[in-house]
Amino acid sequence: MPALPHRKTEVDVDVSLRLRTASGPGLPVPASLHYGADDPYAIHAVFRGGDTDVEWVFARDLLREGMTAPAGTGDVQVRPCSDSLDGRPRVLLRLSSPDGNAELEADEADVRRFLRRADALVPPGRETRHLDLDELIARLVS
Repeated sequence: MPALPHRKTEVDVDVSLRLRTASGPGLPVPASLHYGADDPYAIHAVFRGGDTDVEWVFARDLLREGMTAPAGTGDVQVRPCSDSLDGRPRVLLRLSSPDGNAELEADEADVRRFLRRADALVPPGRETRHLDLDELIARLVS
């Protein structure tokens, strides 16, 4: 019997971000966005730099909504960027923590490409079909 084709269950996209600064063109921040069918509501953003990576987790819907209008009221806020440093369509990610705040510009095309691939993997509204509720309950009570 032939082996079944492997079904991809994750999406990873490298993105070029620019950290906004008070003066100058900003600083480049290499990053990647990760989406997995095993955690269908979440996006993992990994920012690489220095000795350690920094990971933030936030809702896929937050990123999608922030493409067209300001979204988010907590530690992660997303909005279209009408005042990008280079005039190209961008998305602004604002991250807040007890250690400080950061505003990062992402190329809108990179974010749209990531969302298209994530949506192809798990269409919006179909997330619950990918949840293993027994495993989730076991983790919660352990």
